[in-house]
Amino acid sequence: MLDLPTIQSPLLAAAAGVRHAFFTRRGGVSTGLYESLNLGRGSQDDAADVDENRARAAAWFGAEAADLNTCFQIHSTIAIVADGSWGDVRPEGDAVVSKTPGVVCGALAADCAPVLIADPQARIVAAAHAGWKGALGGIVQAAVDAMVELGGDPERMVAAVGPCIGPASYEVGLEFLERFEADSPGSGRFFAPGQSGDKRMFDLPAFVLDRLRTAGIEQREWVGQDTCAQAELFFSNRRAVLKGEGDYGRLLSAIALDA
Repeated sequence: MLDLPTIQSPLLAAAAGVRHAFFTRRGGVSTGLYESLNLGRGSQDDAADVDENRARAAAWFGAEAADLNTCFQIHSTIAIVADGSWGDVRPEGDAVVSKTPGVVCGALAADCAPVLIADPQARIVAAAHAGWKGALGGIVQAAVDAMVELGGDPERMVAAVGPCIGPASYEVGLEFLERFEADSPGSGRFFAPGQSGDKRMFDLPAFVLDRLRTAGIEQREWVGQDTCAQAELFFSNRRAVLKGEGDYGRLLSAIALDA
């Protein structure tokens, strides 16, 4: 196992037979905007550097890079069951679910909320990418439903929301609030006043935790890290936009069953 800096969820760490990691931006080989553990194959980073970073992340799990299954993420509600390693294949979707030991289920993010879920008794794990659009649309429920189809039970599941943009960093317009209220009545409780009357602050991790609750998962937590505010630890799309940087790295959150 390669020693890389990771953030751990106490809930998931206590799940027998399961390994997980919320990786930071540290411990890789990328340079410049992508320093250093950029896992984003969709970024403009050097492809060889991204491949090396993927190999390092996989090695943390004692796996090969081919075993690290991540999607071509499209902010959808598509959850894909992985029976084996995908190699270089990137199917479109936003959650990876598996009951195959040694397969590493991964989600990439740079402000969106990564969600890792485990049913240690049924030996099923999942990783989901929940930006505001996917979270509102139902990617969390889709991941849980896919786990249930494999024999999982939400009452046994434990889940953690990883590093993402925090409620103090996520300012949005009123039209954003209106869309949430229209699609998910009552979700206004996840918005606080912004710096002006036409702005609101959105609590993405709290919203995703509520989606997990709605899906039947009571054992859930946010690891409490704000990607936008902590440049030394995390990549952030919003921070890159505010600074006019043009591109940004992607963080990996991943989970696997022990072989």
